[in-house]
Amino acid sequence: MSSAANQVKRIRNFCIIAHIDHGKSTLADRILEISGTVTTRNRRNQMLDDMELERERGITIKAKAVEINWKKDGVEYLIHLIDTPGHVDFSYEVSRAMAACEGALLLVDAAQGVEAQTAANAYLAVDADLEIIPVLNKVDLPTARPEEVCEEIEHVLGLPVDDVRHVSAKSGKGVSDLLNLVVDTFPAPTGNPNDALRAMVFDSHFDDYRGVIIYVRIVDGKIKRRDRVKMCSTGKIYEILELGKFRPQMVATEEMIAGEVGYLICNIKTIHDVKIGDTVAHAKSEVLALDGYEEPVSYVFCGIYPATAGDYDDLRRALERLHLNDSSFNFVPETSDALGFGFRAGFLGLLHMEIVQERLERESGIDVVQTPPNVTYKLRRKDGSEEMISSPSKLATDGSVTEVAEPIADVSMIVPQTAIGSIMKLCGDRRGVYVRTDYLGPERVLLQYKLPLAEIIFDFYDRLKSATRGFGTMDYHVTGYQVADLVKLRILVNGVDVDALSFIVHREVAERRGRQILVKLKDEIPRHLFEVPLQAAVGGKIIARESIRAMRKNVTAKCYGGDISRKRKLLEKQKAGKRRMKTVGNVEIPQEAFFAALKLDREQ
Repeated sequence: MSSAANQVKRIRNFCIIAHIDHGKSTLADRILEISGTVTTRNRRNQMLDDMELERERGITIKAKAVEINWKKDGVEYLIHLIDTPGHVDFSYEVSRAMAACEGALLLVDAAQGVEAQTAANAYLAVDADLEIIPVLNKVDLPTARPEEVCEEIEHVLGLPVDDVRHVSAKSGKGVSDLLNLVVDTFPAPTGNPNDALRAMVFDSHFDDYRGVIIYVRIVDGKIKRRDRVKMCSTGKIYEILELGKFRPQMVATEEMIAGEVGYLICNIKTIHDVKIGDTVAHAKSEVLALDGYEEPVSYVFCGIYPATAGDYDDLRRALERLHLNDSSFNFVPETSDALGFGFRAGFLGLLHMEIVQERLERESGIDVVQTPPNVTYKLRRKDGSEEMISSPSKLATDGSVTEVAEPIADVSMIVPQTAIGSIMKLCGDRRGVYVRTDYLGPERVLLQYKLPLAEIIFDFYDRLKSATRGFGTMDYHVTGYQVADLVKLRILVNGVDVDALSFIVHREVAERRGRQILVKLKDEIPRHLFEVPLQAAVGGKIIARESIRAMRKNVTAKCYGGDISRKRKLLEKQKAGKRRMKTVGNVEIPQEAFFAALKLDREQ
């Protein structure tokens, strides 16, 4: 057997998956420390979380790869570890990380037990045909209940209790044994270093000075500096100026072989030339492209507009650059009568949308206005044709649409038994359909419902946390579309239809939602010198109205006496002026008004 083939046999690739806040990043930190990859001097918490936003929120947003060396029984192994996000909105990052691995550590908090996203990630790993090692973390906590949680792992996930490993990522207890188990349990990569080169692009980012930096997993063959390679999707050929590995900083090397994970720099200046999931091959070789990844499906959409009209081109460039770092969101240009030129962007969920907006403002320095989020709808017209829309403004009100179908999600919630009643009432209020109940133990229950996605994306998670005092967790995935009695709720400000504030709701709640948003707008829009009417309409019917009173100057203050007709004359003159002002005056709608739909206090 060749030395390269022997080297491949000593490679292990695995990822850490878990529910949010179960200790993935802490375990990754401890592995880096125990393996000697990071010195004590350079050590800090969340070593693999580079983004300022990740550190502030204490969550992982981007999957990060790192290479470590580990010696077992006198043999040195090369281990590639990928730390993944835990929130449901970033499950696409998790699936991409799994495609670059042969095994997964499934982390479970010894105090909190199996959560909704724990189960979802476990099923993803099974679908990806990965070897799974269940790991019980935080076993040194006073509130830890290892026996109960191990039973939950076996009951919910079907993993034997005897396979569960007990560790404490904070203190380092059991981490060395866990690395030995990784070497023994997880298989080596199956690629052949002597075959033609095939490398999978699993991530990328843009550097102002070096261009696009491509993250690759070498599946077959080997790659060297100065090799000429091509992108199979575009056919474009580049020369490799630098290749290297993550330790955890980028460290240049001369060669990489099958099974290894690293980066390539090819002086690519155009963002569109790199596609996540593409195959990299040698320039003159003819190989079959790898399967790549399933394209992520956006379920939540909103409009993103520059606060200043002159920033449109800067916003477009910022979105393109951010798309290279996060290919799970997409955007297309759109225009609005109220906000001008902007983009319609699609996201995987509400937190994903919030993170993208914050990154846009921080990394590019552009102030943006974001419209209330909405989901995609399927329309059926009288002529039998179907159309998918992601913006309420595209829903015609001329009677040509016969059916509107909305996305339905399967929702799994793990909640305390004491909160079952309040959660079932919450789901009932959101037009949920009960599916089943599973008792995970004496205190926790798994509830499953079918819910319209539009009812989930606004404040459902916040309500769930409130009803369960913070102990409830949820996971959801969209299963299809279902016809419902949906209408377009239009908002008119001073008689002008503000398309950016319109949204699609169920007919039963249209009046209540319309009245709530008008009350919010009344508080957010400043008073003008003339009265501003606010109206909510469905079709041609006004279903709710509020008015913003006009600011009024005391024009009779200068009259110190005389006949009442003097005062009346001044008041009539003021009244005529306000009437004329109302016909030509513009109402300025502040940015806060566009978040009114997000902040609605729903009636319980």
